[in-house]
Amino acid sequence: MKEINDKNTFTKRLNRYAQVNLTASSVLSKYLIDKIVSSTDSSQQAELLYKALSKLRGPLMKVPQLLATIPDFLPATYQEKFMNLQANIPAMGTLFVKRRMRSELGNNWQENFKTFDLKASFAASLGQVHKAYLKNDIVVACKLQYPNMPSSVEADLNQLRFLLSIYKSTNKALDPEDVLYEITEYITHELDYEHEYKNISIYASIFDGDSSVFIPKPYKNLSTKRLITMDWMVGSPILNYINSSLEVRNDLAKKMFHAWYYPLYEYGILHGDPHMGNYTITPNNCINLLDFGCIRLFSSKVIKGIIELYKSILLNDQERAYYAYELWGFKNLQKEILPLLNKWAKFLYGPVLQDRIVDLTEEFSSKSGQKIAAEILRNLASNGGIKPPRSFVFMDRAAVGIGSIFLRLGAKVNWHQLYESYLENCNLETLETRRQNLLNSLSCYQKR
Repeated sequence: MKEINDKNTFTKRLNRYAQVNLTASSVLSKYLIDKIVSSTDSSQQAELLYKALSKLRGPLMKVPQLLATIPDFLPATYQEKFMNLQANIPAMGTLFVKRRMRSELGNNWQENFKTFDLKASFAASLGQVHKAYLKNDIVVACKLQYPNMPSSVEADLNQLRFLLSIYKSTNKALDPEDVLYEITEYITHELDYEHEYKNISIYASIFDGDSSVFIPKPYKNLSTKRLITMDWMVGSPILNYINSSLEVRNDLAKKMFHAWYYPLYEYGILHGDPHMGNYTITPNNCINLLDFGCIRLFSSKVIKGIIELYKSILLNDQERAYYAYELWGFKNLQKEILPLLNKWAKFLYGPVLQDRIVDLTEEFSSKSGQKIAAEILRNLASNGGIKPPRSFVFMDRAAVGIGSIFLRLGAKVNWHQLYESYLENCNLETLETRRQNLLNSLSCYQKR
């Protein structure tokens, strides 16, 4: 049986270009046509592109979600359709599975397991998951990276650079250069499962002993750059709970809030991909956090910027808002555009600005956000535009993502008081020291 050769080569990149070229060109052409003629019915074209893209693996599956941070990049009908891509990726067959496991763990790889299901339980954009039993009957999930992903990633990112260059030339409101840098680093890290192993270790330490959030244990001897083995987490999809009692839905929302905000304000660590597929609910209504490919670390300066912006909106303090944007990393901001940026900030912070029980309705939905963003973008273009910093990309995306989950749950909570409780316990002066001490305590971060 041949070994899997994952080297990033020109031939493999060329093959990937051939796979995606027509699809990417179609997306771009239709996008430009829609912009020029203001087409109102692009659903049929979006369906065709969806079917074409769903046959591919790799970063193209993630691009629609990632580009949600760039307002008005694609028509709404495209975004809505493409957001379902990751849930409909076909798994690779048993021949690949055997070759991948042999490449990562050696010829006798099966001796590490009591049983190993060659049929994938889940298939995602960069890899697929298999259920297995260790010799001691512990149930584990083995995530296997698809073949030739380094070449696919480089080819797809080059396609993305091309699309963004067109966007930049036709839309002067927003410069996506730093957005691209952040997306590139994120996807590159996702290819390295040793990096994800470290991320899991971080979160396992953060929530060690926590009774509301559970993190899978990773297995070092059964993990490599292209294979990661961790505990199989028993749980049900969040969507199974949307018809539960309000008490249950509120409880789940608060635990999700905790899973996202506690690491951010205690250590400056962000889970940047909070979508439905990355969480399950345990039988006793606790949170399983499953995916750790998109974990970002922020300086205390950026965290201070987040807090300052929140307070500036509460107090309607424009000077404080300008200071907050500077802390975030925005440069050379014209004060004339502050009201436009604040309008977006008010949407992001909306539920936590009101000291009362808030019912998350369509007012805070992604569709509402798209409308607000499109309006802001039109006005920004006439004011010189802006260049969002890298620190903004996943913070913005994560806030929208976690809000969408709360919206689907139909939770009714005093988000303001909940949010304030985390700010009260946030010590910015010692945040980075606490984080470094956390990393130093983990064997995977200790210098060899």
